[in-house]
Amino acid sequence: MQAVVYKGPHEVAVEEVEEPELEHPNDVLIDITTSCICGSDLHMYEGRTAAEEGIVFGHENMGVVTDVGDAVSTLEEGDRIVLPFNVSCGFCQNCEEGYTGFCTNVNPGFAGGAYGYVAMGPYKGGQAEKLRVPYADHNALKLPEGQAHEDSFALLADIFPTGWHGTRLADLQPGESIAIYGAGPVGLMAAYSAHIQGASEIYIVDRVPSRLELAEEHCNAQTINFEEGDPVEQIKDAHGSGVDKGVDAVGYQAIDPETDPGDDAYDPARENPAVVLNQLIQTVRPTGRLGIPGLYVPSDPGAPDEMSAQGRLGIDFGKLFEKGQKIGTGQCNVKRYNRYLRDMIISGEADPSWVVSHRVGLEEAPEMYEAFDNREEGVTKVLLEP
Repeated sequence: MQAVVYKGPHEVAVEEVEEPELEHPNDVLIDITTSCICGSDLHMYEGRTAAEEGIVFGHENMGVVTDVGDAVSTLEEGDRIVLPFNVSCGFCQNCEEGYTGFCTNVNPGFAGGAYGYVAMGPYKGGQAEKLRVPYADHNALKLPEGQAHEDSFALLADIFPTGWHGTRLADLQPGESIAIYGAGPVGLMAAYSAHIQGASEIYIVDRVPSRLELAEEHCNAQTINFEEGDPVEQIKDAHGSGVDKGVDAVGYQAIDPETDPGDDAYDPARENPAVVLNQLIQTVRPTGRLGIPGLYVPSDPGAPDEMSAQGRLGIDFGKLFEKGQKIGTGQCNVKRYNRYLRDMIISGEADPSWVVSHRVGLEEAPEMYEAFDNREEGVTKVLLEP
């Protein structure tokens, strides 16, 4: 079958690889109908991880069941399903308590597994024609038959639940104000989630005009371009004081506004891994809460300094303590949210498909990775259709 294969820094190719097979009685196989390119994939694409050549990318996957293991009891051939990016067992202590993003059985020595991601277990990615799904009764979320809501349902694999998760980590309550740093796919979904949940004011910070325009149009957000001035000051000028809650949807590759913007291409030389965390500490009022679904790593071979390379950041902890703020961190436990978000899509209460900018054939993946990596204007969420 054809699949997106990592070849080295800034290079992927669509190549022929072996088709998956049932490996355990609780597996199913699916034909992929949609797989998404994620900002997290860019960390591997850019050579910022220990990913080895040959890994098949793709942790945001949906498709139709084609083969069913003997122990699977809730799925049959022809079922349309979407998969959490988390691979989880369903019966370890963390899974039983709802922390499926931190399963201790699927990836020995590490809390959490995922499809097609470095250090997240032996699970091939779904930017391919077919995929093996382990613990299928637990991991699969059934969808209505047909092709309705294909774009929206594909976002249930990661970014819609992860954006929602950011607001829950921040404990956003109806009527509160919130600042979201990052208007990539997860940041846009965090703003959309805050809008659905009744936030009174939503501020979203980025530098890409087309992304900020989407947030303004679909989330009723007030947009802040950090290239036009200190984002903390811009938010406080508009709000009058610190906001109630904040979300970091950027992670460790955050850009420092104090550096020279240069041209429009993303420039790693501008990175400051702690800058958004410190901006949030300044932006959120005393006793407010910070939700941090943005990705941070324990080691980064491409970090701007030795301390950051070890996952150690210069966070203003004294100011955090002084303000009595609380922090929630960690990747999303997708199964905690995806069933309910699916039903909101079916009922018409939510339609996150507006974040999708491109749906292309699998063969266009190399070009789309390059465009997404360059943060090109008009590129937000890319869906691949094998």
